[in-house]
Amino acid sequence: MSNGTVLVADDDAAIRTVVSQALSRAGYDVRVTSNAATLWRWVAAGEGDAVVSDVVMPDDNLFDLLPRMKKLRPDLPVIVMSAQNTFMTAIRATEKGAYEYLPKPFDLVELTGIVGRSLTELKRKDDGRGIAPDQSGETMPLVGRSAAMQDIYRVLARMIQSDLTVLINGESGTGKELVARALHEYGKRKNGPFVAINMAAIPRDLIESELFGHEKGAFTGAMTRSTGRFEQAENGTLFLDEIGDMPMDAQTRLLRVLQQGEYMTVGGRTPIKTNVRIVAATNKDLRALISQGLFREDLYYRLNVVPLRIPPLRERLEDIGDLVSHFLAKVQEEGLEAKRILPDALELMRRYDWPGNVRELENLIRRLAALYPQDEITAEIVASELRSSDGAGAGESDAQGAIAAGDMTIAQAVELNMQRYFSSFGDALPPPGLYHRVLAELEYPLIMAALTATRGNQIRAADVLGLNRNTLRKKIKDLGVTVIKG
Repeated sequence: MSNGTVLVADDDAAIRTVVSQALSRAGYDVRVTSNAATLWRWVAAGEGDAVVSDVVMPDDNLFDLLPRMKKLRPDLPVIVMSAQNTFMTAIRATEKGAYEYLPKPFDLVELTGIVGRSLTELKRKDDGRGIAPDQSGETMPLVGRSAAMQDIYRVLARMIQSDLTVLINGESGTGKELVARALHEYGKRKNGPFVAINMAAIPRDLIESELFGHEKGAFTGAMTRSTGRFEQAENGTLFLDEIGDMPMDAQTRLLRVLQQGEYMTVGGRTPIKTNVRIVAATNKDLRALISQGLFREDLYYRLNVVPLRIPPLRERLEDIGDLVSHFLAKVQEEGLEAKRILPDALELMRRYDWPGNVRELENLIRRLAALYPQDEITAEIVASELRSSDGAGAGESDAQGAIAAGDMTIAQAVELNMQRYFSSFGDALPPPGLYHRVLAELEYPLIMAALTATRGNQIRAADVLGLNRNTLRKKIKDLGVTVIKG
């Protein structure tokens, strides 16, 4: 018995074949076509229970066809495939009424799963879809075509239809506020205000006043009534950055707002109803803060309705080219001279680990555009800038030179590494427990070096390390060290 009929449209014969075979194995009847005209004829005739289609076909664009399909058959799920793997493609697919967006190449198991899910949700309505943005799509709020970014685009495309609270987690400099702004600017609250507040940048005793406002005379210095960020963000989005730095008292009041939908100003007596969407962000491990009693667990679950992790740049190095092009165009719009990054320079950027993430890359491009008169930026120029800006600046460049020359002590090497590690958090601090994490990381290479030097002789290695032989054996077992004798 068939699970239903799926209409597949793609001008690539190979794609049609593999998709058809995968869906047929999953128990669906499949009809394939290479053009939009045939697909429209089938849909108009009431054929098919679901559609899987490419965006660009020889005779039409699916985004032009989709509104007609949804108007004629609003419950027909349409899964969009596209090789144009950008944020705007995902957003357009959602705006036009697509059930799901799949960037090419995709997992066939995932595709069959999406088709199956769509056919069990035919009663779901599309009335809550977000307001379409005014811009044409050439301006990209988020940049990158990597698999990691595709996952983010798909989540964002779903989230613009709702007011669900989103918790964004990512290292400093990854673009958490850009993601929050994209949620707002392409969502239902686009015409409302977007208000951001950084918890780490406000004195702890003023956070409640900043969030909820205060009445005249509420405390010393409160000469007039002041509106808080919740009031400023009414009918819009409130972005709570570095939520992990919020003091416990303010956490309790925020939890009450999320539970009851109302708050009181500092010194006020009348509850005020609020209508805002909350998007929070942090570069800290909130679960670790909960275990230390520094963050409310009930607030965490209120905020973590939709978790979204922004990957560090080192996990999506394939996006370097797109990001560099984007930032070059940006600085040129600001009046700086046009530059061209040579291929070997771009390759050097792809081999760098970017502790400051996308913000560090943008700053590098700005320096290259502002400080160098050459039209073409070479690998030597990029290497020089990365050395001078890495970690502690010029002093660290000298330290890196000492490493290369073999003149650095172990303590200096650890200090250099720690400087780079701390700088990767920007103005924030690393998660608690750093002391034990560093010692644990040092133990493995230390034992490996001793065993290598003694050719796997554990008695001699224990003597060099100053450990009991049984203690060394236990550490070898616990750390998973492979011992090769001779």
